[in-house]
Amino acid sequence: MNVFNSLTRQNEELKPLEGNQIRLYTCGPTVYNFAHIGNFRAYTFEDILRRVIQFNGMTIKQVMNLTDVDDKTIKGANAQGVKLTDYTKTYKDAFFADLKKLNIQSAEIYPAATDHIPEMIDLVQSLIDKGVAYQSEDKSVYFNVRKFPGYGKLAHIDFDHQQTGARCASDEYDKENVGDFALWKAWEPSDGPVAWDSPWGKGRPGWHIECSAMSMKYLGETFDLHTGGIDNLFPHHENEIAQAEASTGKEFVKTWMHCAHLKVNGEKMSKSLGNFFTLRDLLEKGYTGREIRYVLINAHYRSGLNFAFSALDDARKSLARIDACVEKATEGTVPEWANKHLEDFTNAVNDDLNIPSAFAALFSLVRDANGKGAEGTLSVFKRMDEVLGLIFFENEKKEESIPEEIAALLEERKVARAAKNWAESDRIRDLLKEKGYAVKDSKEGQSVTRIA
Repeated sequence: MNVFNSLTRQNEELKPLEGNQIRLYTCGPTVYNFAHIGNFRAYTFEDILRRVIQFNGMTIKQVMNLTDVDDKTIKGANAQGVKLTDYTKTYKDAFFADLKKLNIQSAEIYPAATDHIPEMIDLVQSLIDKGVAYQSEDKSVYFNVRKFPGYGKLAHIDFDHQQTGARCASDEYDKENVGDFALWKAWEPSDGPVAWDSPWGKGRPGWHIECSAMSMKYLGETFDLHTGGIDNLFPHHENEIAQAEASTGKEFVKTWMHCAHLKVNGEKMSKSLGNFFTLRDLLEKGYTGREIRYVLINAHYRSGLNFAFSALDDARKSLARIDACVEKATEGTVPEWANKHLEDFTNAVNDDLNIPSAFAALFSLVRDANGKGAEGTLSVFKRMDEVLGLIFFENEKKEESIPEEIAALLEERKVARAAKNWAESDRIRDLLKEKGYAVKDSKEGQSVTRIA
């Protein structure tokens, strides 16, 4: 299994540092709002990575953090006048519900930042003791990037051509403004009730220290793999490396992987453009988690993904084609041609998660199974789905829950038919068909099924 290491800019074999287990840290959500489809592009990429690791017979220990204290969460909680824990709980619960909708496997550990303040304080103190961190006049503690010779190695920053020396108090800053970054932020009136006691006074941790402290707590001072979106590479991941390695003197992470941005209809997603979507926005429009997952994974993770509603419609048709073939598939001796498609699929996913080529192998299997007979192909479909996570089999639930909008229309149609308002009944039937649902009437009442 080969992957592209962002640190070395090379394809490398992914092998466990110890035993047969890959220790993986993934940057999870900042729980100040509902996660959007750009976030889920990263989380589905990481789910495919996790599944391919297991596909190759390795075990995995995955840690995904929940950032529940930072500039954004504090601002949101204080604006609503509620406790930080109450504010973030809404979005934590929504995040886990969304993961389930997209069939994303659970990580082994989901540490929340607010549960690990002591570990963060210990890490900050070790950096002060080693002379790479200092307390400023505003009582905050900063990491001195000039005291860590390796700073910039992940982002491949040339310090001679960067603006340096400024202090960066905010949790995020631009690549053009490399400076000392906050490890511990002194309390300010705008923080309201959000604060913890520390050796440097009342305050709270900086965003970057959270991941360094929690990843090393659960995965060790050196571990196999760290992932995230490309926007996390700098400054967040660069700062994680600096904090960890300056403290321990050891290599922090062997392999780094980053996925590219998602655009909507060719443009950057933004609320002002009206193309900003959360997962629940798409579900309310009548699409299913399976269809959304199909679109999010069906591009190479290092290539930009252009998200469009037409792609969701195409996904619905493609999944219907797969389902129709799988319904005919049986267990038994696997045909040689089916094994060849599985070999192509395996080679694709082991080549830096080349999912587009893996889908090509899947649809070649579908084509040949339709033409030559699907006997003996079921095990091949199941093996491929260990990675893809979107094929329905006979012993699994084949219908996802009906969206609220569709359920409401069905209820309206039921009322219209009871009143013998056949024109209204037909209008709603046609509307449901436009939204991808076919209604069938019988003595038992109406039933609905998804259509391609």
